[in-house]
Amino acid sequence: MESVWLISALWIGLALVSALISIRVGISVALIEIIVGSFGGNLLGLTPNDWISYLASLGAVLLTFLAGTELDPVVVRKHLGSTLSIGAVGFIAPYLGVLAYAHYALGWPWPQAQIAGIALSTTSVAVVYAVMVETGLNQTEIGKIILAGCFVNDVGTVLALGIVFANYNVWLVLFGVATALAMWFTPKVMPWFTKSFGGRVSEPEAKLLLLILFGLATLAAIAKSEAVLPAYLLGMTLATFFIKERALAQRLRAITFTLLTPFYFLKAGSLVKFDTIMAAIGLITIFLAVKMATKFVGILPLTRVFNFGCREGMYTTLMMCTGLTFGTISALFGLTNHIIDQEQYTILVTAVIASAVVPTLIAQRWFQPAFKPIAKEDAHVQENSDR
Repeated sequence: MESVWLISALWIGLALVSALISIRVGISVALIEIIVGSFGGNLLGLTPNDWISYLASLGAVLLTFLAGTELDPVVVRKHLGSTLSIGAVGFIAPYLGVLAYAHYALGWPWPQAQIAGIALSTTSVAVVYAVMVETGLNQTEIGKIILAGCFVNDVGTVLALGIVFANYNVWLVLFGVATALAMWFTPKVMPWFTKSFGGRVSEPEAKLLLLILFGLATLAAIAKSEAVLPAYLLGMTLATFFIKERALAQRLRAITFTLLTPFYFLKAGSLVKFDTIMAAIGLITIFLAVKMATKFVGILPLTRVFNFGCREGMYTTLMMCTGLTFGTISALFGLTNHIIDQEQYTILVTAVIASAVVPTLIAQRWFQPAFKPIAKEDAHVQENSDR
């Protein structure tokens, strides 16, 4: 029992160190946790065990769910063209670019090259959402457009992985039907349930959401899919509900960011092995460069087409260059199903984790846009109309 508490203290201690460093240097705590986790894994022997992996997975599910709730339907409808275009190109360009490099330049067989393309086609909803919340950009139109673009991008990634490698069976159909029913049923039930039973210390409305998420995660595991996908979709359908129930969203966010996401980001960093990086640094760098270059070629011109400012366009493109959750999931899928080997897995995962850090650091350091929260702007408009 003592070892359990010691391990807990070590991981939370690293999370605290990350938070203090983040405050001092002005960089998102999610990125600092990844970096600190990598040092912990290599210098302190930080190794995720079963319960840490569970907490990390739970953190990813709740973080992805909360990211979905930030997809303001009004803003998405207003910017539907830019959202769909940026998200679709954000998936297609790196998928084709990385696939072509892996197959034609490295000589990887098509299945292995497809895993590489899928793993590096992603954005990171977890990192982007964490940065949006921490900077306040989640309350702006540009932040909501970026989050919606990430959603479209990662849906493309998940569909590609499913179409190319999925096990087509009755469980997959059941999982799809259950997810669709939850997306239809939950937004109708939650307002009534919250009105009837909400506001208690026991938080029944939060427990109902967790029950639904855990049920969908169970079906996802049986169908050999991923729990973060239905979590994101369910969060998206509850966006209007959470606009009205900000207190519930804040309570869920406090639990997620305080206890769960540190395990997720620290674990992601702990998987990076310095010796493997040194042995394959050139290949990892090229994979990262191909991903970022194809994203820039595809997305940056679109930001000009849709009248983004230069700073906002660069920031959007860089944030769309990130990758973590679905990228590592795709690489692990390839390793588990013997499509890629351990060395290829390590190279791809390291490139994915690097894509979570490098473009986000550049975006935050040099291209952070100035903004006013939507709520303040709306209040100002309302005040003027009252006059």
